[in-house]
Amino acid sequence: MRKTLLIGAFLVAALGVASAAAGHRGPGHGNKPTTIALPNGFRPEGLAIRAHTFYTGSLATGAIYAGSLKTGAGGLVVQPQAGRSATGIAVDHGRLYVAGGATGKAFVYDARTGADLGSFQLATGASFINGVVVTKKTVWFTDSTNPVLYKLGLGPHRALPAQAQSVPLGGDIHYAAGFNANGIQATPNGKTLVIVQSNTGLVFTVDPATGVAHTVTGVSVPNGDGILLAGKWLFVVRNFDNTVDVVRLAPRLGSGTVVRHVTDPDFDIPASIDHAGSRLYVVNARFTTPPTPATTYSVVQVDGV
Repeated sequence: MRKTLLIGAFLVAALGVASAAAGHRGPGHGNKPTTIALPNGFRPEGLAIRAHTFYTGSLATGAIYAGSLKTGAGGLVVQPQAGRSATGIAVDHGRLYVAGGATGKAFVYDARTGADLGSFQLATGASFINGVVVTKKTVWFTDSTNPVLYKLGLGPHRALPAQAQSVPLGGDIHYAAGFNANGIQATPNGKTLVIVQSNTGLVFTVDPATGVAHTVTGVSVPNGDGILLAGKWLFVVRNFDNTVDVVRLAPRLGSGTVVRHVTDPDFDIPASIDHAGSRLYVVNARFTTPPTPATTYSVVQVDGV
């Protein structure tokens, strides 16, 4: 989702501590729960927050769950549907934009009612539509299999287009075996995209007009998955490493430095990240745990980052 808020004082405090530390979580900020249970067997992957509500989607069924950060209570806003999947998710102007994983599709829902507002076939053949970000006029999706970005150009009053368009990825990024482009974010003006490549651990800026990618030098984040951009700070979820890396970016985003590795005993292969105020939240995808109808999943609040 497009970020309009900087985590200023919160991050200043973060730099005053050691460069590697575990997140400390007490009883919860303002009595908010620090771990929120999701439905058993849900298989979450993406996470998006608006105000005090979080949304996460099911990789297995395409269902979308909405919950309260204040109480932990929640329920399905989008029901499971055959042939659908949900990976990355973004919430903007009352809509949910959802990456459809191996379906090659993107889905758009009403965030309040769950009504189906649109479905777009982004790719045919092998693909994995993974990350999504919304800018002022465009919704962008990554494909972890093919070197291309997909976009939904929004019209007046944010009208959805008739079909999606594609922008080939070029420049410094080179696709290889495994998951490639994954998490995606954008600067507030939408003129620069930021993506992480999971299999190489590299971070890139991308010109959305041309698809040309430039390496953010000095940054290595192996197994990078979901990302969160807030001003000059980039948070990268390193899923199989059970870590969130905090990256300080140079003013023009051309280089960066990993200043902290955040861990937490409740991390269990986190996949996505978002924030509510100064609090970070991740969703545990538990990719190394065999999924069953009884498998538990959770959203975890990270305090003291």
